[in-house]
Amino acid sequence: MQVNIKSSWTRCRPLALNTTHARRRYLGDRRLVSSLQPVKLHFDKHVLEDGNETQSPLVILHGLLGTKRNWGSLSKAFTRDLKRPVYTLDLRNHGTSPHAEPMTYLSMASDVLQFCRDHSLRNVSLLGHSMGGKVAMTVALNPDTPTDLLSRLIVADIAPSKGKLSDEFDGYIRALKKIAESRVTTRQEAQKILEPYEKDPMTRAFLLTNFDTSHHGPLKPKIPIDIVGNSIPELGSFPYEPGERTWEGTTLFIRGTKSRYINERNTAIAKRFFPNMIMKTLDAGHWVHSERPHEFKALVEDFINSH
Repeated sequence: MQVNIKSSWTRCRPLALNTTHARRRYLGDRRLVSSLQPVKLHFDKHVLEDGNETQSPLVILHGLLGTKRNWGSLSKAFTRDLKRPVYTLDLRNHGTSPHAEPMTYLSMASDVLQFCRDHSLRNVSLLGHSMGGKVAMTVALNPDTPTDLLSRLIVADIAPSKGKLSDEFDGYIRALKKIAESRVTTRQEAQKILEPYEKDPMTRAFLLTNFDTSHHGPLKPKIPIDIVGNSIPELGSFPYEPGERTWEGTTLFIRGTKSRYINERNTAIAKRFFPNMIMKTLDAGHWVHSERPHEFKALVEDFINSH
């Protein structure tokens, strides 16, 4: 079975804004806007030969400091075995999507909703990991979400709770800033800067995907490090209170047994938002989809096929 893989993107359109808090400036060749309306997200699309691009797709949202490329192999496998289109998105301020403020869950959810509208998607299975999981939950709970848009929600190792993000993310931001300011020219030099902040070489390699290493000269950050760094406190939050909103659709939570992001207390909170939730566990840390890709894929496919 042949799978056609397409990449698409659109530039963020200029906004006509009349507010003292709205501003527009430029960072190199990337336009940064204060986003009082959704931005156009860049994406990869995986479709089958039947040409279906809109019915029952799986839409995947990455985590903090990730990109759509992190899901490349799994996306191809999902398309092949689920026999449905798969879209992987770069959320704002990540990958090749526009740089925009504010970086809140409501603003990122509005981007995803606009993406679904622009592509006429229906009966969507929405999957998000970590920050992307909170975005996905915000989409499901958002009163602006059409009732016929989502059919299933899949949340990987995150809960709809409020709390400070792990200190490691502040360290990551400091390290990325140091790499940019040091004007190093090789991955090896960047790795040395990262080592005091992250011992795991796989995680360091993941963090370095936020730099353009394809040219001569200093490594260029692909993301607006200041915006992302300033948004860390907000990303520990969640836009709704338990009991304020509920989504009655079927919801799968996948947690890593070695991760702290889902625990007994916030599982109870999740049930108040998502009364028809199912919890599955994998012997993994926070990166459940990359540490246990085959088991993760099986859980997602069983859930989609049986609900």
